[in-house]
Amino acid sequence: MYYQLFKHVLLGPGLKVYYHPWAEGLENVPESGGAILASNHLSFSDSIFLPLVLKRKVVFLGKSEYFTGKGVKGAATRAFMQGVGTIPVHRGGGRASEAALRTGLQVLSGGELLGIYPEGTRSPDGRLYRGKTGVARLAIEADVPIIPVAMIGTDVAQPIGQRVPSRTDIGVRIGAPIDIAPYRGRQDDRDALRELTDLVMKAIAELSGQEIADRDAAQYKRALTKGEGQAPAASPEES
Repeated sequence: MYYQLFKHVLLGPGLKVYYHPWAEGLENVPESGGAILASNHLSFSDSIFLPLVLKRKVVFLGKSEYFTGKGVKGAATRAFMQGVGTIPVHRGGGRASEAALRTGLQVLSGGELLGIYPEGTRSPDGRLYRGKTGVARLAIEADVPIIPVAMIGTDVAQPIGQRVPSRTDIGVRIGAPIDIAPYRGRQDDRDALRELTDLVMKAIAELSGQEIADRDAAQYKRALTKGEGQAPAASPEES
């Protein structure tokens, strides 16, 4: 209910008129059935503009803190997240990661589109960072294709820290689905998961034109926060 109200009545029409978002490769999104939309992540507004250009609903997994805020601001954030199709999950490793995986599998088994940002967080500097292998594991376990997506210009419209996107051209490029057939049954094979994930990130880079940073984005952000100036060497992959 929230999703349809936001997209078709409250939010979508005005955004389309003001921003005129463009899209390429819409034919690559299946008309039905489960699939993963694996996108670069430049801005908070990525989760707004990607569903805006598609006919089908896109479900995102978002941190549970978005749904637990207090007061008017908390209620508004919660309503907005529900409106753009976000499902709350607890972040972190171990049981939290497994719960997020199971939630994603439920979405895909229900025949829906699941939006995922393989980098795990927004890019701090516009480069495309190393993908986490959860996207590959989900696709293999659910036996669904991975569709690479590139958001264009959202970082210019809404840099990190800016509340409302500025008026600028915003686009979405959607690539051909990546067939996971060669990886079926290999969801516990770390080498296979890394290979498929790297294949997805390469496809995203070709669509976006971004420079590739072969390091973990979250680690890099922590290093910058500590004033170290550069990220530590890449560590073993976590899904």
